[in-house]
Order: sequence, then C-alpha cells, then structure tokens
Amino acid sequence: MRERATEFGFAAAHDAPIPYLQRIREYYQALGYGAPYEWAHYAEVPFQPLTKPLSCCRITLITTAALYQPDKGDQGPGAPYNAAAKFYTVYSGDTTKDHDLRIAHVAIDRKHTTAEDLATYFPLAALRQRAASGRVGSIAPRFHGAPTNRSHRVTLEVDCPEIIARCRADAVDAAILVPNCPVCHQTLSLAARMLEENGISTVIMGCAKDIVEYVGVPRFLFSDFPLGNGAGRPNDLASQSFTLDLAPSVLEAAPAPRTTVQSPLRWSASPDWKLDYCNTERLTPEEIRRRRAAFDEGKKQANHAREDAEVNRLDAHDEIA
Repeated sequence: MRERATEFGFAAAHDAPIPYLQRIREYYQALGYGAPYEWAHYAEVPFQPLTKPLSCCRITLITTAALYQPDKGDQGPGAPYNAAAKFYTVYSGDTTKDHDLRIAHVAIDRKHTTAEDLATYFPLAALRQRAASGRVGSIAPRFHGAPTNRSHRVTLEVDCPEIIARCRADAVDAAILVPNCPVCHQTLSLAARMLEENGISTVIMGCAKDIVEYVGVPRFLFSDFPLGNGAGRPNDLASQSFTLDLAPSVLEAAPAPRTTVQSPLRWSASPDWKLDYCNTERLTPEEIRRRRAAFDEGKKQANHAREDAEVNRLDAHDEIA
C-alpha cells in the first residue's frame, strides 16, 4: 500500500481533518471520566439567505476569546490552559476600538500553536479593512463574546438568546463566528443556528470540521489548522487576508444549509501535527495521570471563576436595583 501511495502521489493516511469527536471521547475515557460527553446534533438546519448585497450588509463578529484579566494568571502567548480566565456571561465590545483578547481559557492546540497573534482568532482589524474597502457594508457597533459552555441548556436558553437580542439591537444583517476549542465550535454552531432562525445570516470560521458538521450549521469555512487559528496562520498576513476574504464569499454564495467550504491553505508541509491533539495512542500512562490531575485542578479553578462571576452579577444587579 505504501508503494501504491508513493506511485500515485497519495497523501498520508492521517492527512485528513482531525476526528475530534472520536479523539475527545477516547481521551476523557482514558482519563477516567466515564460516560462520554453528548454533543449537540441536529438533522434539520435553518438557512437565512442574505436579503441584500454584502456591500450593503452590517456585519458583526462573534468570538469565544476572553477579555484579558490581569489578575487571573498567565494568559499570554504559549500560556498553559488557564481555567481561572474563563467568563460565564455574554459580553460585548466597541468595534471601533482595539481590544486585548486571549484564548488561554480554552483547549486550543498548545503543542503546535501559541495564540501569539490575535488576528488568527479575532479578525476585527481585517474586517474593518473590508468595510473600508466596501467589500462589506459596515461593521456593527459591537462584537460579542460567547461563553464556552458545556451545558447545552445554558447555551441555548441563556447565552444564545442574549446574543440574538444584542445583534437585533444593533440591526445586524450577518455574523462571522470564530470559535477556538472543541466546545467553542459547538457553542458557536448553536449560536449560528439560532441567529439564522432569527433572520441573521452566518458563517463560522473554524478548525474542528466534524464537530461543526455534526451539530449542523448553515455555512462553515473550514481551515485545516490547529485549534485557535480559525482566521489564518499566525504572523502571516497573506493567510489571514485570504481566509477572511473567503468568509464573506461563503456568506454570499452558499446555496443551501450545511455548506462547508475548505480553505486550500495548509498549516505546514508535514501533516504530522494532526497526530497529537488528545491522541491517547501517543500518551504514556504517566502523562495520562498528569493530565487527569491538571484537568481536576482546572475544574476547581473554573468553579471558583463561575462562583465569582455569579457574585459579581448579583452585586451589579443590586446596584442597578
């Protein structure tokens, strides 16, 4: 078989989109967490065609990146997973300003990328350029941050409706959604579905193909890159520009729901990076034990962060009342 692959120029067998659903299921079972997580999955997919030319549309950006919190530990390039930096309510930011957003709080591919370049996961600056050139009509006054929530109920009954309300208040015509970790891809897939049900066209720019397609979304621009690079390769303006130019094209040209367009760009000449993420076959028993301990500690930090967020929310409510 290897001789045939060489003869015909076939790609390596593992040079295909990473099977995140299978990898993550096996990974958490190896860590000893019992029943596998149940991912959201739909047979029917809503679809809202653009109602006007893209050059007349108001576009917003929806992200799972978090605003930098200096008191929450290391969130810089190459930072280890930092559950303390998570956020638990939808937030919004002024699109006319630059923002310091980080993705240390989610499970990106830390072996093959460092999150050093904001533009690879939050392409606001590039989107402003598209608005200035007339490629899109305008950018909405606010972008929105969606919590990465494993709870389907909270995502569907709390976070998504809040995003819808904010997009409606800003008279948004379409949204570009950029997830980062595996659960981020589920979260923003659910948000995209609800946005479409409410008359707002969407396109997801992401790296976890099987998760997005399993949930079922209207439009998906897939980049076969390590998680955390849905908007292009780091420090590569050509890659980022090409990727963002594809997104509005998918918004315009998708003929029906479940349209997936794969970027032709490659992460590197070798596909071997695809073998590492959550792959139990490449982990020793000692590494599995270490990761279980780190995951348990991360859950404790996340619980503390959630409790603090709830206290702050209640305090703010009392002040308003």
